[in-house]
Amino acid sequence: MINDQPGEIQPGDIYEDCAFHPVLCTYIDDGDEIGGISLIDASAPRACSLSGCGVIKLSIADVVAARADWPAYLARRQADFEAPDSATS
Repeated sequence: MINDQPGEIQPGDIYEDCAFHPVLCTYIDDGDEIGGISLIDASAPRACSLSGCGVIKLSIADVVAARADWPAYLARRQADFEAPDSATS
């Protein structure tokens, strides 16, 4: 389970983008865009909308878990995202 970290994301922080990649934040523009470099495959720029993508701040432990077994981490995060809200079931 991901432990969403409190606080605003700033350059130098790690966040999860809409493709579930842990990303090192390199910029936040004055509008709504955040971007950085994937800590999984070094792809860049990885950009998301702060208001539309569900970006969350991650801990180092989350990155270590993702890097240890990326396919399992990705499958788990996709299942978490697609799971119905327990309050509505």
